[in-house]
Amino acid sequence: MEPGEALGIAAQIAVALAGFAGVVVVFRREAVHEWSEIDKLRLRLLLANSILPLGLSMLGLLLLTIKPMPPGIWRWCSGIALVANLSFVTVTTKMFRRLNLRNVQRARVTRFMFYLFGAFGMAAMLLQVFNIALLGAFWPFFAGIVYQLVTAMAQFARMILLLPD
Repeated sequence: MEPGEALGIAAQIAVALAGFAGVVVVFRREAVHEWSEIDKLRLRLLLANSILPLGLSMLGLLLLTIKPMPPGIWRWCSGIALVANLSFVTVTTKMFRRLNLRNVQRARVTRFMFYLFGAFGMAAMLLQVFNIALLGAFWPFFAGIVYQLVTAMAQFARMILLLPD
């Protein structure tokens, strides 16, 4: 599969996931401003993990239109992805710490998902660093996008399956 095709498919999936966030909001009984803080955080995570891969996919597609293709295209994309992910993690961590979530953090499934996706997220960011420094290949950049999409899908499933807090 060519990078342009893969990025196009990822962009379509990201748009669909962002649309699912709208579905979640519409089918809840209460308005978003009446939701619990943890539910608002889950919605933000779903949206961010949909919009970030969409933006990164669009960036990659934009750079693919340059002829001849720039030699460090995937290094630059990985660098931008790394900065975007670090910013996202920083903001999300601050928001998470502000919430009084002792009961939520005690739940086994929540802890398991936090550590599982945290470990995969760290691996995805380390892969971006490796790509910047040595590889310069498409697949590590795309692996970061896939990680974000899978995280968004898991967040969507949690929002649908969990009862409102």
